[in-house]
Amino acid sequence: MKKIQLYLLVALSVCFVTKTFSQNGKYDIVNGIGIFGGLTKVDLITDNFVTTQGDGFVGGMSATVEINHRWYNMSYGLHLSESTISILGRPTASSTTDEFVDYKLFAAQLALMMHVKLAGSYVTLDVGPMLQYNSRLEFEDKAQEGYFINNYDNLLATDISNISQFNLNGAVGVTAGFKFIKLRAHYIYGATNILKKLESEDIDTSGGDSRFKGNMSMLLFGAMISF
Repeated sequence: MKKIQLYLLVALSVCFVTKTFSQNGKYDIVNGIGIFGGLTKVDLITDNFVTTQGDGFVGGMSATVEINHRWYNMSYGLHLSESTISILGRPTASSTTDEFVDYKLFAAQLALMMHVKLAGSYVTLDVGPMLQYNSRLEFEDKAQEGYFINNYDNLLATDISNISQFNLNGAVGVTAGFKFIKLRAHYIYGATNILKKLESEDIDTSGGDSRFKGNMSMLLFGAMISF
């Protein structure tokens, strides 16, 4: 319920800002509201665990603001995504058989992007920050809750689920297309330590590093239809 309330609040904020810009005579809303959808490749960059890249999907909306006689546009929007993150573990503490533990990660990203015009508004270089709220790590398979995480003696898969939920990201990429449809490829990197909260948890880190550091990495490929 808390996640739904947050998503609705951010969505209403985007609509309010769009209305504010449209009433300002100095700006011209280009393409109006855009609906976005695509696929993601997500990884957790860390020395604490062995990870592998997972798949996911993303959807959202955005509005682009053209500042007259400038070499760039600005946009703001909301992305909602669900992705898989896989961390290497083992069924028992003494097991010699390794197996990836699959977690689901839900995220809401509020983005403010600058679009540098490489070929008018048809091709742009996109760069900007994102404020992210994400869920805890949730198991895709409940049977893996009792698994042990590699690189540690007694660290359980459930012990590392309570990650930091507010994070700041940076995004860079390219958007290309025409007025009503555009393709987009972005690389998103987590500037903040998404594992930092684990250091305040009462967990057994024997056999490994008690300091946790990890940054989310996301590749995003998608298309946007504008109205």
